[in-house]
Amino acid sequence: MNKQYDKVVYKSLKSLRLILGDQLISTHSWFQQQEPETVYVLMEMMQEQTYVKHHIQKILAFFAAMRNFAFQLEKAGHEIIYLKLDDPENEQTLNGNLQKIIDKRSIEQFEYLLPDEYRLDEQLKTFCKSLTIATKVYDTEHFFTSREEVGDFFSGKNQLIMESFYRHMRQKHELLMNGNEPIGGQWNFDHDNRNKFDHKVSLPEPLVFEHDLSEIKSMIDRLNVPYFGNVEAGKVALPLSRKEGLKLIDYFCQNLLPHFGTYEDAMLQEHKSLFHSRLSFALNVKLISPKEVIYQAILTWQQNQKEISLPQIEGFTRQILGWREYMRGLYWAKMPDFAEKNFFNHRAKLPQWFYTGETKMNCLKHCIGQSLDLAWAHHIQRLMVIGNFALLSGTNPHEVDDWYLGVYIDAMQWVQLPNTHGMSQFADGGIVGTKPYVASAAYINKMSNYCGNCFYDPKKKYGEKACPYNSLYWDFFFRNEHLLANNQRLKMIYGNLHRLKPDDLEKILEQAAVYKSKVDEL
Repeated sequence: MNKQYDKVVYKSLKSLRLILGDQLISTHSWFQQQEPETVYVLMEMMQEQTYVKHHIQKILAFFAAMRNFAFQLEKAGHEIIYLKLDDPENEQTLNGNLQKIIDKRSIEQFEYLLPDEYRLDEQLKTFCKSLTIATKVYDTEHFFTSREEVGDFFSGKNQLIMESFYRHMRQKHELLMNGNEPIGGQWNFDHDNRNKFDHKVSLPEPLVFEHDLSEIKSMIDRLNVPYFGNVEAGKVALPLSRKEGLKLIDYFCQNLLPHFGTYEDAMLQEHKSLFHSRLSFALNVKLISPKEVIYQAILTWQQNQKEISLPQIEGFTRQILGWREYMRGLYWAKMPDFAEKNFFNHRAKLPQWFYTGETKMNCLKHCIGQSLDLAWAHHIQRLMVIGNFALLSGTNPHEVDDWYLGVYIDAMQWVQLPNTHGMSQFADGGIVGTKPYVASAAYINKMSNYCGNCFYDPKKKYGEKACPYNSLYWDFFFRNEHLLANNQRLKMIYGNLHRLKPDDLEKILEQAAVYKSKVDEL
């Protein structure tokens, strides 16, 4: 592995196959038999470290998972070129490395798997046009859908409602179905999956994997790779191999699935992951497949229906079969224009404490602090605490996108961008979500225990120590009424806004203006 390919005379190889860092798919048809005239290449490149600043644990996880995957392929008898970031032969760009290998090896055909990121897809298409040898592209064989399937499903329809697509997927793949009808007579149990945590319920500790990645960390520091976030002794606690990913699936099904749905929206200071699977990194780099996850979860439910209710397994299935596939499909249907949208024309800078966690708002201190410490947070922490504040305070959605893409270990643009730019920041004007996902302090106080010992008072809209979420919430709807007033899902909110006493509204807006002017001090 990591061969010095320009210092040795090699036999001519027919095909060069590229494996990107999020294509670690040992079950792919490529790898089911040895092909002596084929060489595979994986590469760590500065190109991928600098297009956005990443969390240190994200970089460590990618490199460690890639190195282990290359080792497993080589052990299985495949010919591997692995370029480490500090390899003297590394050109540090995708095109440079590929062209060098093609020339040195007298490659006759270049092959690659469809990238899941628009940027890399365009780069590879352009690169292939520059080649004089044959090229071929393959599907990753990972998702339930093709790139185009979601776009085709909604073709000619005015609204891209995830629920209709989710029902279609349930029927197509015959999951949780009784013939053409959903098991239990109900498609969606989301209403049952919004509970505040009941402290009478026992919380199992998350399964943690031990990885000493200090050698990779030393290399990253030596090469001055830009990064942010924290890491304990070069360790990443999530699965970095297929074996570990399969182990975490089993742990989730046996220990967390019985309460997953009920408390999937709950947040606690003292327990960061609750009943969430933490499978997203292993899924998104494709160490494990969504089919493996869903099939094992459903089998576990079928065998333990006294302990695992239908809302638990339906809520989990909806996240992967519905939302994950829907996000990917919208990404490919709407890029590249989607990434440039800024519906509210928000221009404020991202608060500096997004990179330190040093804020007096206890919910943000915990959620951002957790993100910086673990490179992971669950979906309500990301959406209804962090993203909620960014939207209410008018932060530039492009800065928000870059932070989310960089900070989370599982953030690949195909899933991060529609979730952040669309659902969280409503920068798309309503393509992903039918209304902005914003809330005042009352929601955070209901779904968490963050507010009890906060510097700010969650019940006050203005005045000394009034929670910023409250005044920013009403300020958001007031200043955007010309854009949102006709949204049917916001009629009640605007009714409440118009019923506020003029004096109270004036004080609320003044309070919001003060907070926005000194956002770095909150």
